[in-house]
Parts: sequence; structure tokens; C-alpha cells
Amino acid sequence: MNRRRMLMMLAAPVWAQSNEEKGRKTVDAAVKALGGERFLAMKDRTETGRVYSFYNSRLSGLSRATIRTRYLTRPEPPDPAGLYVRERQSFGKNEDYHILFDEKDGWSITYRGAAPLLPDNVTRYQETTRRNVFYLLKQRIGEKGLILEHRGVETSDNQPVETVEFTDAANNVVSVSFHMTTHLPVKQIYFRRDPINKEKQEEVTLFSKYRDVSGVQWPYSIQRYRNGEKIYEIFSETVAIDLDLPDQFFTIPANMKVLPPLK
Repeated sequence: MNRRRMLMMLAAPVWAQSNEEKGRKTVDAAVKALGGERFLAMKDRTETGRVYSFYNSRLSGLSRATIRTRYLTRPEPPDPAGLYVRERQSFGKNEDYHILFDEKDGWSITYRGAAPLLPDNVTRYQETTRRNVFYLLKQRIGEKGLILEHRGVETSDNQPVETVEFTDAANNVVSVSFHMTTHLPVKQIYFRRDPINKEKQEEVTLFSKYRDVSGVQWPYSIQRYRNGEKIYEIFSETVAIDLDLPDQFFTIPANMKVLPPLK
């Protein structure tokens, strides 16, 4: 073995450790920018605005929506397989149609009753949530096997950013770009397999128009792309946190009729 190769092998662990230290420093700065302890202690959030869906980059749906999120208490350290959040998506001016996700299941709720969502839809929601940068920063830091690695400085959408890769124990990777000045997340990328054709899909989310919400910085504009095509966009008009939302928003009433699963 020549001397240069030996020096490279000896230096590799130091370089890897340096990348992890840089990644941790970038993430710590992001948490502080988002509100620090106020962000980490957030119990619930209510976002109201307009939601757009797209197919083949063309608008295919538009609705007013209110999205209510409740964060659950996580164990220390958090379980790599756990999901510590519940979410209720309500649509229409009168909120007469709802999608409810708990830790394990998903439901479509109307005046007729509650119908279980297809397993693929529930799995996609769970994967999207667990890989969302805000959920990562709030609920997954400290998780066994979760590694943060700094991947350098670059320009993204004409913004100077530094990128950190989050890799969990199952080898799922999320690449997040943080603005160099504000330290806020502006972009995230991860890949998943389509459950039907098994093709690899690139999932990209953009975050912008941050505003202060009771001490927490939150993006009022969120756009999602799949393989380069826009599939989802939300423009929030109002965002509120820690309203002490009642349980009725996140559970199915005991007397509600349970319908057959959606097809």
C-alpha cells in the first residue's frame, strides 16, 4: 500500500466526523431560526388557505382547506418506526369533507360516515410525513441510527444554501437545503419507489414566504414536485399554533358509521 493511499484511509474517519459536526451545526442553526424551544415545544398547528392539485403540470383541483396537526409526545430516544403526529385535512368552505390520519390509519370522513383509506395512500402519507424536514427537526432528532451529514454549499433557485443529508437506520435519505443567511429550510429532496410500477420517483418540496407565528417561523407557501412535475401547492392565509385543539378533530366519534374501504 502506497503512502498516499494510507494517508487517505487515515483521514477518512476525520473527514466523516467533520461532515457530521458541520451537519449538526447547520441543523442546530435551523432549529434556532425556526423558533428554538418554541418550535420544539409546539403541540398543534392550524393552517387555513387554498390547496391546489396538479396532473401533468396542469391544475386538476382547487379547494379551500384547513389542515390541523397535533404532535404527540415522543419517547426518548424516539422509536425509528414510530409516527408521533395526527393530522386532519378539512376541505370546502363549510369543512364538510375530511381526511384524518392517526399514527397507523387513514380515514375519509363525510356526512355518510368514515371510510378507511387505501393502504397505499396511508403509506405514502406516513413516508411523506416522516421525511418532512419540519417533522425531522421536531420529532426525529436523537433517533437511533439517524445520521446528519453536511454536503456542501451551493446555489439553489438563486439562493445561497448549505445542504444536509438525513439518513435513518433504514437507509432512507432526505437532502435538505437551508438558506445561508436565514438558516431556514428552502428545499428538500428524497426518492421513493412507486408501489405499482416500482420506478424510482424524485419527490421535491419547496418552502417560502416564512412568517412569524407566535414565535415560530412557518412557510406560507409550500410546493411539491414529483419527477419534475408540480403535484401540490398550498398558500396559507392564516397559521396558528398551540390552540389546544380538542380531541374531536383527531379521532372518529364512537357513534359514527364505519363505511366499507374506499376502492
